[in-house]
Amino acid sequence: MSALRPADSPRGSGADAEHVARLTAIEGPLPPILVDRRTLRVIDGTHRLLAAAAAGLTTIEAEYFDGPAEEAFLRAVQANVTHGLPLSQEDRRRAAARIVTSHPHMSDRAIADISGLSAKTVAIVRRTLGPSTAQPTARIGRDGKIHPLDKAAGRHRAARLIAENPGASLREIGRRAGVSPATVSDVRKRLASGVPVAGDPAPAPAPCRTPAPDPVPAAEPAPLDVGKLVGNLLRDPSLRTKEDGRQLLRLLHRNAREQPDLSKLATCVPPHCVEVVHGLARQYAEMWLAFAQQLG
Repeated sequence: MSALRPADSPRGSGADAEHVARLTAIEGPLPPILVDRRTLRVIDGTHRLLAAAAAGLTTIEAEYFDGPAEEAFLRAVQANVTHGLPLSQEDRRRAAARIVTSHPHMSDRAIADISGLSAKTVAIVRRTLGPSTAQPTARIGRDGKIHPLDKAAGRHRAARLIAENPGASLREIGRRAGVSPATVSDVRKRLASGVPVAGDPAPAPAPCRTPAPDPVPAAEPAPLDVGKLVGNLLRDPSLRTKEDGRQLLRLLHRNAREQPDLSKLATCVPPHCVEVVHGLARQYAEMWLAFAQQLG
């Protein structure tokens, strides 16, 4: 244990004597500590190391970590948040500020998961650091995916790649441009529609409409065989047995039998009678029309 170096701990107040005493009183082995293999610096387990020393032990079980110091600090923060003596709120904010500085590409939500803060608090910490923090073009979220900060720049990269490789898949263009396949699809639609690739949503393509064929003129109805139809009615007992029915049959039969050439008759009407005959013809026509409408 003497070869181990002190931890790069996110805990600002140092070791807690009461917590060390509680661990010392525990019978049986404690969980192994985490040590940086390259530097032998303790990453997680300072209180367990002090408890082992207080118990007179000269060895302690440990696990090795392989990676850069920045990643080791992430592990230290995450470990102190999830188990053991919790970090104070101030310790978590300081840890978040350090992670924002060392890992500016990490999203607020991803840093919040590690530091035990809310994403909103991490965003405040990031703004507090101001321009002194490197501003990446994209961040890595909790899902491990790259999320570009300047979405317009990603869309313009996608547009350029589409122009250079029109046959490439949405996924391939998205991977190279740093945007999602759905964004590439939207950019492709915008290019086809001639609208800017960034900005308001692309308008929906106009529906393809097939011109309606010219209407086919309705066929002229065949002329009625008036004589035959009226002859059938004359043989119908439901009309012949009633006075009103017989009167109707007489009117229909007279017109069916005579069927005058009205255009020829119109030429024989003298000028001084035209107005009277015209009025009578209209009145008779309206009378028969009203009768037809009553029949439905």
